[in-house]
Amino acid sequence: MTDNHDSGRDAARLPAFSGADVELIERRCLHRGFFRLDEVHLRHRLFEGGWSREMTREVHVRHDAVGVLLYDVERDCVALVEQIRAGALGDPESPWKLEIVAGLVEAGESAAEVARREAMEEAGCKVDELIELHTYYPSPGACTERVTLFCGLVDCEGLGGVHGLDEEHEDIRVHVLPFTRAWELLQAGRLDNAMCLIAFYWLAVERASLRARG
Repeated sequence: MTDNHDSGRDAARLPAFSGADVELIERRCLHRGFFRLDEVHLRHRLFEGGWSREMTREVHVRHDAVGVLLYDVERDCVALVEQIRAGALGDPESPWKLEIVAGLVEAGESAAEVARREAMEEAGCKVDELIELHTYYPSPGACTERVTLFCGLVDCEGLGGVHGLDEEHEDIRVHVLPFTRAWELLQAGRLDNAMCLIAFYWLAVERASLRARG
């Protein structure tokens, strides 16, 4: 006798279809700037058999990205960066956002290389050890970007000031905060982006074990 609960769990774990079950009829570039916007025409196989009708979707084409939460085990502090964000210009509080260090993956770079590079560019910080957390799609319904998250173990002594690359119009201020203060800001809604939330909830679980081994 089949256990419906177990059967459903297996079905959820194993994808029913793959990329071979999609027919890409046409792809057209609508805009190419800092990012790219494509229009795609496609049809796909259906769970109950057969094929869908042709559909049209706009897809935001982006480089993959990397985020790294800088954590000082000895001091129990985190280093966050603050900068203006064009996507948050309509934010009721402020378009300047507190975030973890992050950047885009360029051709030939590994995610770990990006994490170390961005930590130096955005925070003037050398990462001693990288711990990979998760890789995820922030918005797979509309965007190609995949994000890889790390926790970077660092020494926060002397960190601060304003950093960033002039050619990328970066004006980035570094904040070093006790974990408990950063957690208060998260609970108050000040840390309101996916990278921050995912990384901090991971650190909340793993913090004690990191400090014990450190």
